[in-house]
Amino acid sequence: MFKIPKHQVAGHQAIDGNLGPLVDDSGRFYKPLQDDERGTTELAFYQSFSSKLPHHIRGFFPVFYGTQLVEASDGSGLRPHLVLQDITSNPLNPSILDVKIGSRTWYPEASEDYIQKALEGDRLTTTVTLGFRISGLQIYESKESGYWKPARKEVKSFSADDVRLVLRKFVSSNLEREPDCCFASTTYGGRSGILEQLLELKVWFEDQTVYHFHSCSLLLLIDKESVLNGRTVPFVEVKLIDFAHTVEAEGVIDHNFLGGLCSFIKFVSEVLTDSKVSTIEASFN
Repeated sequence: MFKIPKHQVAGHQAIDGNLGPLVDDSGRFYKPLQDDERGTTELAFYQSFSSKLPHHIRGFFPVFYGTQLVEASDGSGLRPHLVLQDITSNPLNPSILDVKIGSRTWYPEASEDYIQKALEGDRLTTTVTLGFRISGLQIYESKESGYWKPARKEVKSFSADDVRLVLRKFVSSNLEREPDCCFASTTYGGRSGILEQLLELKVWFEDQTVYHFHSCSLLLLIDKESVLNGRTVPFVEVKLIDFAHTVEAEGVIDHNFLGGLCSFIKFVSEVLTDSKVSTIEASFN
C-alpha cells in the first residue's frame, strides 16, 4: 500500500532504513510526526490553519486529512503520521523546485545549539545573501533523458548565479545547451502562472499577522508536457510546505518570510522579462 515518494527532492527520505515520508496510490502523503515540539507544532498548525486563513489563501497549503498510525519506514513499528495531499501525484513528469524562504531559518524560541546549527547552514548557502535558498530540485527534460536532479551537496553550494541558471533551466526545453526559457511565458507568466501566484502570496504576507513561517518552503511544480500538449491552463502550482517551526505572529508581520519572498519574486521576474526580450529580438532577426 505504501511506497517511497519518487518525486521527493528535499528533506528526510525513507531510503536505506531511514525514517521518511511515504505515499499511497490514492494521492496521499504520510509524513512521520516528529517526537519533539516540532511534531506538536506542525500538527497544531495543520489542525488550526484552515480556520485562521482567508479562503483564497488556503489553496496554497496541502490538504490535511488528519493523522494515522502507519508502519514507519525505518522498521521501528507503528508511528503517527500526518496525512496530507500528495502534491506531486497529479502530473506524470513534474519538474519541482523546493525553495526555503527567509534570510534566517531559526526561530527565536529555539535552543542555542539549534540556532548555531541553522546559522551555519544559512551562511553557507544563499539564505543570508538572497533571503532564500534552493533546498532541492528535479527538472524533467524528456522521456529519453529523464530528470536532472543534482545531489544535495551540489545544491547546497549554489551561488546567486547558479540560482539564476536553475530558474532558467526550470522553464527550458533542454538542459545541456544554453537554456532557451521557452516555457517561461506559459509557466512563470500568465494569469495562473507561478509569478501571479507568488504575487498573490506577497499581498497576503504584507498584511497577515497570524503566523511566522520559519524554515518553511515554497514548492513549485510545473508539467512541461501539459504545455506541449496544448492545455489551455498548463499544470502550474505553488504550495507552502514544512511547518514544524511555524509560530504565532502575535500581531506582527512576518518580515523574514516576506523579504525572502520578495527577493525570490525578483529572480523569477527577471527570467520572465529576459525571455520576453529574447523572443522579441529573435522575431527581428
